[in-house]
Amino acid sequence: MTKNIDNNRRSFLKVTAAAGGGMMIGFNFLGCEAKPRIAEFVAPNLEVPSKWNTLNGFLKIGENGVVTIMSPNPEIGQNVKTSMPMIVAEELDADWDRVIVEQADLDTDNFVRQIAGGSQSIRFGWKSLRETGAKARHMLLTAASEQLAVPMEELTTNKGKIYHKASDTVLDYGEVATAAASIEVPKDIALKDPKEFNIIGKSTKNVDGFNIAQGKPLFGLDIMEDGMKIAMIEHPPAFGMKIKSLDDSAAKVMAGISDVIRINVEPQGWNPQWSDVNAYPELVAVVGESTWQVMKAKKALKIEWEQDSDLESSAGHVATMEEALSSGKGEVARTDGDPDAAFADAAQVIEKTYTAPFLAHNTMEPMNFYANVTDDKAELVGPIQTPQFLEGTIEGVLGIPKENITIKMTRMGGGFGRRLYGHFGTEAALISKAVSAPVKLVYSREDDMTQGTYRPAYMVTYKAGLDDDGNLTAFQIKGAGIPGSPVFANRYPAGAVDNYTVENYQVATNISTGAWRAPRSNFIATAEQSFLDEVAEAAGKDPIDFRIALFERAQNNPVGADNDYDAERYAGVLKLVKEKSGWGTDTPGVYRGVSAYYCHNSYVAQVLDVALEDGLPKLKKVYCAVDCGIVVNPEGAINQIEGGIVDGIGHAMYSTLSFEDGVPQQSNFDKYRLIRHAEAPEVIEVHFVDNGIDPTGLGEPSLPPIGAALANALYKATGTRMYRQPYVDQVKLLG
Repeated sequence: MTKNIDNNRRSFLKVTAAAGGGMMIGFNFLGCEAKPRIAEFVAPNLEVPSKWNTLNGFLKIGENGVVTIMSPNPEIGQNVKTSMPMIVAEELDADWDRVIVEQADLDTDNFVRQIAGGSQSIRFGWKSLRETGAKARHMLLTAASEQLAVPMEELTTNKGKIYHKASDTVLDYGEVATAAASIEVPKDIALKDPKEFNIIGKSTKNVDGFNIAQGKPLFGLDIMEDGMKIAMIEHPPAFGMKIKSLDDSAAKVMAGISDVIRINVEPQGWNPQWSDVNAYPELVAVVGESTWQVMKAKKALKIEWEQDSDLESSAGHVATMEEALSSGKGEVARTDGDPDAAFADAAQVIEKTYTAPFLAHNTMEPMNFYANVTDDKAELVGPIQTPQFLEGTIEGVLGIPKENITIKMTRMGGGFGRRLYGHFGTEAALISKAVSAPVKLVYSREDDMTQGTYRPAYMVTYKAGLDDDGNLTAFQIKGAGIPGSPVFANRYPAGAVDNYTVENYQVATNISTGAWRAPRSNFIATAEQSFLDEVAEAAGKDPIDFRIALFERAQNNPVGADNDYDAERYAGVLKLVKEKSGWGTDTPGVYRGVSAYYCHNSYVAQVLDVALEDGLPKLKKVYCAVDCGIVVNPEGAINQIEGGIVDGIGHAMYSTLSFEDGVPQQSNFDKYRLIRHAEAPEVIEVHFVDNGIDPTGLGEPSLPPIGAALANALYKATGTRMYRQPYVDQVKLLG
């Protein structure tokens, strides 16, 4: 829930622009106190308090009326660099065609939650971003009222201009911006009725779109600085191993090579943060003039590896999860009623197990980071989802105080959770310090795919009991993962079944794992929704009607008090997708699957149509209903929904990472299968619920349910249920 922000003179920075008039306004995000921003931006006659609320971004209005809005959060393709400034511009009544958007650097004094993760940027920023624009507009109107000597109530604004109808006067924002900088910031401000929105809710092109299409240097991999060297790393070939000896003599004499060094990203006594996930802290780095020269030198290294006595070499297999689930030593996360008695009395019991493998993130832009570290300063530039956590790690590992660390964010060619973990930035900094030169660290695809930080492997067993009338009377979930369980104990169907229980199991591993787009949900949604389809069939009921009946129970007479979803909204997306897809109307040769899921505060339901061509599935169309509250930028929102659907289908159908003696068996796209263009759905139709609720998550919620919609459609087409991801081998056997 967004806090009610008090933007007064102490929390709402107003300064006259350094040249030519105008004003700059800062806006608060979560109401924390911190130091003021850079002093040179403050007008000499403005008394600056010693403390004020942490600022999240800046709005600048020039004397010519051009507005610059700083975008504080990392941009990984989720389009926040466009949508967050749109929110400010809406309440400001700016002319979007005269808005410039700039990416902010990491600034912990003035910004809060500079993170790309959890689909929460818009949700957390919604109110404070709106207040920023509205208060700035009020200040501009106050200045115009004084200049024209007319009551403010007689003034209106539109597209960066102030109108006084009675005198037929028009002022540009730039004409009053300097005066507005001295106006008292209003304590409370009325925000627009969403019905009055002119920018929010209209499809708006990506502010970086033209530069991306032109190949402009926006990404970390584009960085080129004078005197910069290229670095690449070599890590052990298997989890649980470390360096025994290094012979770098051949590599060091190769053309363009300046250094071969060993680094340790986890020095003794250092306290790692959650974001410092790294299976291989001890590495060999090769440094040289060009990527190609460094890649060749890497091949010339002679490294002897040995088993680390402190680590197991086992990667963890499906068998270990099966053993965990059968051990009966899990943690009971929730129990409602008496499940054991209900299962004993059930007329019918269905029990099925679902599995999914480790997955790599495989960002299209290879992992990279630029660092220039001297004895007492560090400048880092690159694609990072958690810049503030990287700053803390650099401080701990290098002993450089935060005030001497600069982190600049570039646009990212994909993240999916991979760039939440900043070890590659730390590695770049350590290499730069060791060689006393600016360095750009670049991972090859093989470096990244074998390094770890994978989506965990999962297994879950579902058990359902039905009475003689096909009513669900008991439900049990036992979830295991390498390393943690994927189950959310208080999510649906919790609250809809009288007798319900959840047990969680964990399997230890030395494989490094981390968040992968829609963590845990990316697997459990597919398993849950596949199982519910099978239960609905056993009950002799339509799969959508079966789900809606459970939601009605959860809405009208819920079981328990900790259910973390809104049953009415959940049922709403199912009803909407049922209507839009024409569910219940049979089309010859088309087989349909349905799924629905709640995560990241949003609700998504999907119907997927499959046809069989030469015995193999062809994905014809996906209907998708989404309840994410107000949609800021429909074009960007649809892009995110479509991307999540294609990503979810691709990984459920094709992708896997396997191991032999701790060695990853897939190191590039020749063996790690991703979806191809011809395998994506021919059409994706997206429908948003228009309910006026404040925005919730959008970057991830469309991915989790689509795997089940696919599995359920494949079952209709082939008569075979999909219990094991990826589905591709099972589908091939059917074909």
